[in-house]
Amino acid sequence: MSAQSSEPTIASLRDISGDGAGDALARYWTFYWAVAAAQLTRWLPRRPSRVLDISGGHSAAQAAEARHTVLEIRDPGRTEAPAAPRGAPPAKGATIPLVGDTGTLAYLAGGSMDAVIAENRVLSRHLATEATVAEIARVLRPGGRVLLCVDSLTLGMALLAERNYWAHLSDVPSAEVVLIPWPDGTITRSFSAHQLRELLAEAGLEVEWIRPRTVLSPSTVEHVLADSPRT
Repeated sequence: MSAQSSEPTIASLRDISGDGAGDALARYWTFYWAVAAAQLTRWLPRRPSRVLDISGGHSAAQAAEARHTVLEIRDPGRTEAPAAPRGAPPAKGATIPLVGDTGTLAYLAGGSMDAVIAENRVLSRHLATEATVAEIARVLRPGGRVLLCVDSLTLGMALLAERNYWAHLSDVPSAEVVLIPWPDGTITRSFSAHQLRELLAEAGLEVEWIRPRTVLSPSTVEHVLADSPRT
């Protein structure tokens, strides 16, 4: 008799586009990105503004649709524009693509942006997160805002446990920086709420809120949406 876990592996959740996860996670990623889009809609400035997007996802198109002028930084290895979601209305603002390093923003003037979007786990992929956040704070005008998304410490610890990295896991409580090795050889950085709050405060940013994107597991979302796809 064979058995298979109903829950996808933690490592499979790295492919947040859902392309590498197969049909098993299709509904989950639809749900995940719908939540992300709703959060971005609520967060975006009400008046047309200058927005910097270093996310490398669909955030720039959504911000442009909301009448903002968006400077979209694309890493040299990811110069192609993300495909627009199906049925997306034409942008009412403007998106200005710029190929550059999203980790160092020295090519931008200080205080030149009204808002910065650092979605799509981009700050977890930049291991020297302090330097990137300091640059974000520099280019923001006084009173500007940042929306960012990072890997949680819970996700990092779950991946270490899944891969039987018990020695690494035992070091987490005392570690100032938690780096997570993924099966494909990449390394990302995970944060507790306290670590993230402290990092942002050191850059001179005032934290409004820190919350999980969703508390629902992929299997729960898949089950609910399979039974009630219009939910």
